[in-house]
Amino acid sequence: MARVLIAGCGYVGEAVATRFHEEGWQVEGWTGSAASAAKLSERPYPVRAVDVTKAEAVSKAGKAFDVVIHSVSSRGGDEEQYRRLYFEGAKNLIAAFPDATLILTGSTSVYPQKDGSIVDESSPAEPLHARGMILRETEKLVLAAGGIVARLGGIHGPGRSYFLTKFLEGAGDKTGTRFINQIHRDDIVAALLLLARRRSECAGQIYNVVGDEPIQSRTAYEWLAARLTPPPPKPSEPRRPRTRGESNKRVSSQKLRALGWRPRYPTFEAAMAESILPSFGF
Repeated sequence: MARVLIAGCGYVGEAVATRFHEEGWQVEGWTGSAASAAKLSERPYPVRAVDVTKAEAVSKAGKAFDVVIHSVSSRGGDEEQYRRLYFEGAKNLIAAFPDATLILTGSTSVYPQKDGSIVDESSPAEPLHARGMILRETEKLVLAAGGIVARLGGIHGPGRSYFLTKFLEGAGDKTGTRFINQIHRDDIVAALLLLARRRSECAGQIYNVVGDEPIQSRTAYEWLAARLTPPPPKPSEPRRPRTRGESNKRVSSQKLRALGWRPRYPTFEAAMAESILPSFGF
């Protein structure tokens, strides 16, 4: 039986752990706090509180794994916390489990393109913002160790949608033309399962994990407005710089598709209609 460690059982990681368990893997999950681990105590696989930023804590895990999935979340922390969780966390996991294949859940935010062009894994990924730079450092560390990098688009799914939340708050973007590359949580799970199963041939490579059709923010707003009553707009506030930079690109997932991956929710509209809106009670 193949063994997998999910280092970070948050919104995505918990779903990943559950799916791997259902597929017959021997699963262990880690969270950053005892309180978080306690909330997952009734899962059919063990969940422990282990801080991946602490080398000693990671090295004391005492188990061997075939695959380690590094799926932590910074939860809005500062750049120092970001580096500890991603770069230091990856370094600690590689040191503790040298025989395992490490899969990093990264981000398509490392692509800095601003012209709406199509980008794939061979496109320049030279972010100008600090968090993107940290992610690139982490990617290089993982790839050098024979790991796999999954660059995720903006995550949405049951109970989670940036666009729907903003729309319901009256802060939806009616005019934005920037392309948004999103991916449903369950399609991330399927992608990570596929990469884990085919880890030998995928080792040392990067894969974009996004839906089939990037959508402009104004198009997303219009789609929602056609189905829901738009609330009164909020008074405009000074626009804050995005922590991951201002980019505008259309990300391709053809490389992952070539492995046989097919998203269950390939578009914004499909994800909204079939999963997200019902989860919000619409």
